[in-house]
Amino acid sequence: MSGRRVVLDTNVVVSGLLNSFGPPGRVLDLALAGELTVAYDDRVLSEWREVLGREKFGFSPADVELLLTFFEEEGLRTNPSPLRAELPDPDDLSFLEVAREAEATLVTGNLRHYPPESRRGVEAMGPAAFLEEWTRRAGERDTEEGDGDG
Repeated sequence: MSGRRVVLDTNVVVSGLLNSFGPPGRVLDLALAGELTVAYDDRVLSEWREVLGREKFGFSPADVELLLTFFEEEGLRTNPSPLRAELPDPDDLSFLEVAREAEATLVTGNLRHYPPESRRGVEAMGPAAFLEEWTRRAGERDTEEGDGDG
């Protein structure tokens, strides 16, 4: 387990699998490459399993299980404390609770589902903004590492 901690909202996982070239797909690629540590709990894992198993997406059940097994083996399982937070969709609370417990960034395609006043200190970002920050930080790390050469 290494890399920056993230919680991937279900919409990011679905979008990433449907279009590997868009920002959600690139975030998913970073997770699968071990650059990110995906935090989750049983509720999050259950939602991913249920949504990814929907016939309308056409994902192979075997591929879904491989992905979820990867997250279970390489990710960070949490047992978060309940938060008192008002969200437009109460089912999203589990993602916020996991992010807070894991001190992780919540990556979501639905920022409006996580109003700033309800985040309880959790950083939430859209996939494109997350990638922009990731790229900037990676560039800073490369520059810092290069400073010692010479």
